[in-house]
Amino acid sequence: MQSPIRTRVALAGAAVLGLLAVFAGPGSAQAAPPADAPADTSVGNVTGFEAAAGSVFTLHAGAAEARVSFVAADTFRIELAPDGKFTDPTGSDIVLPQGRPPAARWKDRGDRYELSTDKVTLRAFKSPLRFALYKADGTRLWAETKPLSWTKDTTTQTLSRGATEQFYGGGMQNGRGNTSHRDQTVQVSVDDNWNDGGHPNSVPFYLSTAGYGVFRNTYAPNTYVFGQPVTASAKEQRFDAYYFAGDAKQVIGDYTQLTGKPFLPPVYGLEPGDSDCYLHNANRGERHTLDALKIADAYKTNDMPGGWMLVNDGYDCGYENLAETAKGLQNDSMHMGLWTEDGLDKLADQVKAGQRVAKLDVAWVGDGYKHALDGCKAAYQGIEANSDARGFTWAPESWSGAQRCGVQWSGDQSGSWDYIRWQIPTYAGASMSGLAYTSGDIDGIFGGSPRTYTRDLQWKSFLPTVMTMDGWAASDKQPYQYGEPYTSINRSYLKLKESLLPYMYSYAHEATKTGVGPVRPLALEYPDDPKAATDAAKYEFLSGEDFLVAPVYQDTTVRNGIYLPKGTWIDYWSGRTYQGPTTVDHYSAPLDTLPLFVKAGAAVPMWPGIRSYQDRTAGSPLAWDIYPQGRSSFQLYEDDGVTRANRTGAFATQRADVSAPQRGAGDVRVHVSASTGEFKGKQATRPYELTLHTGSAPAAAEVQGRQLARLGSKAAYDKAATGWFYDPSDRGGVVLVKTASLRTDKAFEVRLKDTSAVGGRTPGDRVTLAAPAGQELGAGAPGKVAVDVTAGTRDATGVKVSVDAPAGWTVTPAAALDRVPAGATRRVEVGVTPAKDAKPGESTLNVNSASAQGSSQQRIAVSVMPAPPAADTWASDMVWLTSSNGYGPPERDRSNGESGAADGHTLTLAGKTYAKGIGAHADSDIEVYTGGRCTAFTADAGIDDEINGYGEVAFSVEADGKVLWTSPKVTGASATVPVNVPLGGARHVHLKITDTNNSKSGDHGDWAGARFSCA
Repeated sequence: MQSPIRTRVALAGAAVLGLLAVFAGPGSAQAAPPADAPADTSVGNVTGFEAAAGSVFTLHAGAAEARVSFVAADTFRIELAPDGKFTDPTGSDIVLPQGRPPAARWKDRGDRYELSTDKVTLRAFKSPLRFALYKADGTRLWAETKPLSWTKDTTTQTLSRGATEQFYGGGMQNGRGNTSHRDQTVQVSVDDNWNDGGHPNSVPFYLSTAGYGVFRNTYAPNTYVFGQPVTASAKEQRFDAYYFAGDAKQVIGDYTQLTGKPFLPPVYGLEPGDSDCYLHNANRGERHTLDALKIADAYKTNDMPGGWMLVNDGYDCGYENLAETAKGLQNDSMHMGLWTEDGLDKLADQVKAGQRVAKLDVAWVGDGYKHALDGCKAAYQGIEANSDARGFTWAPESWSGAQRCGVQWSGDQSGSWDYIRWQIPTYAGASMSGLAYTSGDIDGIFGGSPRTYTRDLQWKSFLPTVMTMDGWAASDKQPYQYGEPYTSINRSYLKLKESLLPYMYSYAHEATKTGVGPVRPLALEYPDDPKAATDAAKYEFLSGEDFLVAPVYQDTTVRNGIYLPKGTWIDYWSGRTYQGPTTVDHYSAPLDTLPLFVKAGAAVPMWPGIRSYQDRTAGSPLAWDIYPQGRSSFQLYEDDGVTRANRTGAFATQRADVSAPQRGAGDVRVHVSASTGEFKGKQATRPYELTLHTGSAPAAAEVQGRQLARLGSKAAYDKAATGWFYDPSDRGGVVLVKTASLRTDKAFEVRLKDTSAVGGRTPGDRVTLAAPAGQELGAGAPGKVAVDVTAGTRDATGVKVSVDAPAGWTVTPAAALDRVPAGATRRVEVGVTPAKDAKPGESTLNVNSASAQGSSQQRIAVSVMPAPPAADTWASDMVWLTSSNGYGPPERDRSNGESGAADGHTLTLAGKTYAKGIGAHADSDIEVYTGGRCTAFTADAGIDDEINGYGEVAFSVEADGKVLWTSPKVTGASATVPVNVPLGGARHVHLKITDTNNSKSGDHGDWAGARFSCA
């Protein structure tokens, strides 16, 4: 039975059923409940039904009313008013106008009503009122195990859980989210906890692999318990939820269709940002806003990419000379941003002076929820209302809808290895809630070290948005501050991020259509892979569909447990291929190497050799990095990158289609379509550079049927305007192709004849290289580096192993291996002598092999050791292999001064002064090399007298991976702790100071009189 006009159905027994106790909603008059009224009340039996024209249905259950409204064929809303009075506290804040609703039907099936569109049927059972959702083919998506229930301040839905059903969402859930929430409790609220376990920027939305998603339309805190059954509660006495049917990507798309698609940042927003206070900075001394230009100049001098700067990032910082500062930053290819610590009342004038980035703050967005969302929208709109630029904001503690106006930032954290670890799942997990741009500061805002900074920057270069914050930590944190080798490594990753802007920008544009952000958990792209939902994939993510990033989150040069899902994956650095699903252990990851894999079939657009998007000219090339396998494609999106003209059609797209063998030998074709569309600054012509990872030299290379010249060397290729070159020593063998400048409104094709898919003509026949971890060499001393050579599917013959070492080092090649049987491993030793002045610490060597089967490459880490002690020695006089500290550097023969290397005071414990020792600040870790020559370590340990009784720490001595001694808790009032630790011939010793009360205040720990007894 159905009717196109409003219909009312009355059911018998209404008077009886209406006796159910019902509490009024917030803000409504409340009748006093009977003394014996239950604390938890459930909706009762259906007592009436109404169908409005089109898509709205109302069900009565005594005094309570439920309303079902269809928004789209696969999207609908359920509301419950316990007192029969519907309310909507969010109004038009979150949910956007959705246009004309779909036609919906209803039928009375006796025990239930069925409310249907062409895609879904919602069953409303009558006795009592319970809901269940089905697809049009009859597949059940969810069902309530009991009716909707409420207390005086909470409303709960209870659903059954499938045997293998997995759950994602809740917005930004620190330390989790990219793997399943099954059996977990997820809180969605503002808690101001920005560390592991917190949930800043949370979202009242979740999705299920059973094929549905739910958005709770509210500003109230939510709690989701994904047990059996599933309970979803909100802290309000009303129920209001939207439901979406489909797979994960469809659900994210429907949710963001309802609440707003992610915004498209300006292209400089995808470049690195920098933040500091440049006016009266208490941590840095007297400064002025124009001093920011010195930092911008330093980025340029150090050849470091940078897109924008916050110049007032500090409480009570303020600013001056704003327009002049903005102009100066623009001269360094940066845009000016401001921290909105005190609100937005000056935003219009600031934007007119040049502001293009607004960072919001909890100091004025208050308790989050509506206040935070309003702030995000106001800042975004304020930039657009006063300039031709796109709005670009950074927000902590935001809410549903904020994806359309800002980057969600995870707040103030302290840099450490653990910080890296828990941030990895955080941002990919947030993408499952439609948050396309989430990020945290490189190496945090406090603490950190050169090594954690470098490791953190590596993987965050594959996030769309990232910044570094200075002025809050004991020393500045720009990527060039730590010296070598860190500066060069940081530069290389930031420039890689810069070159990948066309790839990332295309995914950013895609997010405006699909709601799916560039950074993705494996479970999103591989929903049928049972491991993708588990901890096997927790500490890795996808950047776009083509890059799999597995960050190093421990102080090590080896990464274990890298899970590669189904398909062929290529090591970005060596070209080695892996066939998934598989788990990679013992991956060699020196400090300069991020474990990074590319999916076979990838066609990645790039801007080569730039420091800023503004370096691009009308004649700049577009590069395509291609890993040919089967048929694949990528659609490049382009616009002017800065203005809002793209919203009125000023943009262009260009597609690259790749055709190659699925495996082994054959031709490879790359068809680049005409660029469709126009925008200001579009290139009418441009040259193209292609890198094709074939592993096999082609017989010829053609562009539009015309043969290109084959060049005889890489140097010749670099000098030539057009041509091609096969480099067998580059990542397993790549074909490099340069075209002439071609019209962008015309399609063209590049063809490689008689080459192969990625992996070579005979996949799996190349040798693979590995090296034992922990290899050490002495500066200026002849040594050997062991390399393990493993043959592939065929015997490897004529294998020659060589090592590329830093300048000043000498290498003695190993003898060639005549034959390595298929699948067997042989070890060779290459003579390596570091330079006499080689700096102690980790170095990267590039190991190469050449054989009849082709070339292979591998990066390995070796450590250069200083000469071990030959006699008793003070710890402060030794070379420190590594040193991390809570604030500033640890100091030699002084207390910790927190900022500089020599600003501490005389070491003093319990009134006794010490001429020698180490002044540190928890958490601290100092590594020295004893080389097996020392028998004992002695010291007096304690918190320096300058702290006047504050602080609480523990001291420990570790050697060769074992804890030899740990102190009791030590406070500023404790007696000095004597230290006398036998070393037993240890080679590496770590002196550690650890905070024990979660407060770094006053944790100035001294290793006073620290001395090694050595033979």
